[in-house]
Amino acid sequence: MSPDPRAELDPAARRWLGKDAEGLTEAEARVLKHARRRSVLIRRPAGDEQKTFGESLADQVASFGGSWTFIISFSVFLLLWAGANLWLLSQPFDPYPFIFLNLMLSMLAALQAPVIMMSQNRQAIKDRENAALDYEVNLKAEIEIMGLHEKLDRLRDEHIMTLIAKQQEQIDLLTSLVRKNDELGGGR
Repeated sequence: MSPDPRAELDPAARRWLGKDAEGLTEAEARVLKHARRRSVLIRRPAGDEQKTFGESLADQVASFGGSWTFIISFSVFLLLWAGANLWLLSQPFDPYPFIFLNLMLSMLAALQAPVIMMSQNRQAIKDRENAALDYEVNLKAEIEIMGLHEKLDRLRDEHIMTLIAKQQEQIDLLTSLVRKNDELGGGR
């Protein structure tokens, strides 16, 4: 029977995140594994894989439908439609109040809105995945920074202990020199 992979993360989980390995989320466990191995956490978000034809079409429709090119060209089309039916044609095919135009606009809106929503839903999923990835990277960076602080504190403590030991050696040497001087009678 193989040991529980989360059990080996227990000391790190308690130290850095203040909880047991069983209480870790999948993202936290992944971050701790990478931090222990000192490996890179970067991975591609899941939304970067190959899109289906429908997803690609939805993205293109949303991109064009939300652009100034669409707004300006559609405004020109509406003006030409109204102008042609009001002034240019003796027998207008869609007389005022433009019932056929309203029907076409309603159908366009009925088709365009769900397609744009599909694209927005895909974008929201990608945004959530990117936010989760950012969280993992930030958490790992925070753990690494705390580890560096501990290492610096340990180095500083070792340096201070070395200085204290050297200072004690010097005090002992001075003390022995003072005793020798006193024994030789030079301390009068």
